[in-house]
Amino acid sequence: MKNRGIVLGASVLALTLLMLVLSLSTAKLVVFSHQMIKVSQVNGQVASLNWAGYVVPANKYTVTSVAGSFIVPSLTCSKQTTYVALWAGLDGYSDNTVEQAGVLGECEHGKAYYYAWYEFYPSPAVFISGFTVKPGDKISVTVSYIGNSEFKVTINDVSESESYTTTGSVSGAELSSAECILERPMVNGHLSTLANFGTAYYGQDYTSIPGTCYATINGVTEPFGSFPSVTSITMVNYNGETLAYPSALSSDGSSFTVTYG
Repeated sequence: MKNRGIVLGASVLALTLLMLVLSLSTAKLVVFSHQMIKVSQVNGQVASLNWAGYVVPANKYTVTSVAGSFIVPSLTCSKQTTYVALWAGLDGYSDNTVEQAGVLGECEHGKAYYYAWYEFYPSPAVFISGFTVKPGDKISVTVSYIGNSEFKVTINDVSESESYTTTGSVSGAELSSAECILERPMVNGHLSTLANFGTAYYGQDYTSIPGTCYATINGVTEPFGSFPSVTSITMVNYNGETLAYPSALSSDGSSFTVTYG
C-alpha cells in the first residue's frame, strides 16, 4: 500500500504539472501580429484600431534604431480572454514590416499571464522561453538595423536582471518609423479584445532607464518629442469609441502614459 501511494502521488503530481504547463502555454499557441490598422489622421493625431502610443515617422530619411522602455502593468481580468502587448520597434506605421520586441499580457479564465517576445513581422512572433516577466517589472527594448536587411533586437528586464538578444532578417524593410506602442494584437487573424491594463508607463522618466523612448533618424539620436514628425496614436473600436489613449509627452519628450478606456 505504501508503494502504491507513492505511485499514485507521483501520477497526480505529473498530471498537475502537465495541466500547469498547458495553462501557461496558452498564449504560445496563438499567432499574433502587429502592423498598425489606421482609421484616421488629423493634425498629427492618429486613430487606430489596434495601436496607442507614439510613433516617429522618418519621412524622407531613414530610422536605424529605437530604444524604448515601459513598466509591465497589472491586468484586471474577467472570465473573458483578452490581450495587451507593450513594445518598441521599427516600421509598421506606414509599411508592411515590423521589427520589434516587448511583453504580451493575456487574461484567461480570470488569470493573467505575461510573456516576453520578439518579432520580425511578417514572420510570426517568437516567445522567449525562460524569460520571466511580472507586473511592475521595468523593461527596456532596443531594435537596431545592422545592414543587409538584418536587425538586432535586445529585450532587458531590469527588475529581474535578465536579457535576451537575437538577430533576424526582414526583406523589404523600409526603415520608415520608430514606435513605443501599446496594442491589442491580431490573434489568429482576428483583432483581439483589449485587456484592462489600467495605466501603462513608458519612457525614461517613469522607468529611470536612460535614452528611452529615443530614435535614431538620419544619424541623429533624440527623444521622440524632439522630432517634428512625432505623432500620437489613440486606439478606438469600430464605432470610433476610445479604447486606450496616450498622455502628452513629458517636457523632455521621452515619456508618456497610456490609459485604458
